[in-house]
Amino acid sequence: MELHNNLIDTFAEFKELKSIDRPTMIGVLKDVFTSTLTKLFGEDSKFDVIVNDTKGDVEIWRSRVVVEDSEFTDQYTQIPLSEARKIDEDFEPGEEYSDEIRLEDFGRRAILALKQNLQAKILEREKDNIYLKYKDRVGEIITGEIYQIWKRELLVLDDEGTELILPKSEQIPNDRYRKGDTLRAVVLSVELRNGTPAIKLSRTSPLFLERLFELEIPEILDGLITIKKIVRVPGERAKVAVESYDERVDPVGACVGMKGSRIHGIVRELHNENIDIINFTNNLQLFIQRALSPAKITSIKIKADEKRADVYLNPDQVSLAIGKGGLNIKLASQLVGMTIDVYREMDEGEDDVALDEFTDEIESWVIEELKAIGCDTARSVLELSAEELVKRTDLEEETILDVLSILKSEFE
Repeated sequence: MELHNNLIDTFAEFKELKSIDRPTMIGVLKDVFTSTLTKLFGEDSKFDVIVNDTKGDVEIWRSRVVVEDSEFTDQYTQIPLSEARKIDEDFEPGEEYSDEIRLEDFGRRAILALKQNLQAKILEREKDNIYLKYKDRVGEIITGEIYQIWKRELLVLDDEGTELILPKSEQIPNDRYRKGDTLRAVVLSVELRNGTPAIKLSRTSPLFLERLFELEIPEILDGLITIKKIVRVPGERAKVAVESYDERVDPVGACVGMKGSRIHGIVRELHNENIDIINFTNNLQLFIQRALSPAKITSIKIKADEKRADVYLNPDQVSLAIGKGGLNIKLASQLVGMTIDVYREMDEGEDDVALDEFTDEIESWVIEELKAIGCDTARSVLELSAEELVKRTDLEEETILDVLSILKSEFE
């Protein structure tokens, strides 16, 4: 009886703690019991397994055919007429006889094996359920609790205790986590590894930002505004191109909200990541102009076959176009799908020399480094201090000072 109760307790425990629906649970139990009964009584035996999931109990009824005593050959599928009539005198050969098999009759070893099999089967089904559940949630934002913090990843638990992983590579650099904190992230991928679901989360994916926009801006969820493209450097800056299919709806204004009320919630979630919202247009020149905001562009020359655009600006607009650490021009290029090169628009009569003219005095890789931050002429370099040039490039201070000295001598 002790083993019987132990098995029932195991059933009740899984019924309470595991996220498995009733039909699946009953199916698992029947499969496990049928497998055990087949081993004990042979493949030809007939059983009816009745699961009482309210009590956590199982009834097993065995069916055998009544045969004449002289024809009795198989104790598992037949019962002699004389034995059947001890139960009921009306039994006749060919009729079906049913009796209940008690778990105690299985033997200790069989019951322990059955219990282990039941645990393994339910765990297997639970893993399958988790995989199927999250496979359909890829791209969806979930909220979880940080359960464990490791060097390369976080272990996050959802509201049902399912384990989710947030790798270091998918964490925003500015994020700081503590055990027990609540965290929001997008489900990036779901895989089965050796039968175990591996659910990866992300806070750096553009998809995470897109889902945040859908949560905060009803017009996007309703389909009045569409997000055309998102590019971002997580924790630093993002550009979001939006389009409205209703002329009465200003997509940028709707996304920003009254006094920035809508966008502020998203910015806080991303730890003050700067978000530029841009009105999408099929006019490529206008789209490039908007993508490089807040810089004001003088003219644009598009080389479609090279997927390149040469952008000309007044000297005071170059640094705005490039942005801190080159982020603005980098994201603008990704957004429009073209390489953008920035050039200074010279005032008529202004004396200046292109950096490429100094290749005999300045190494070409140094010139390329300066051009990468928008300094393509001598004067554009001289307008910046040595400290600013060191800060914005990967060049050593000594190299910068040599370059400044060479360029200054050109105008003396």
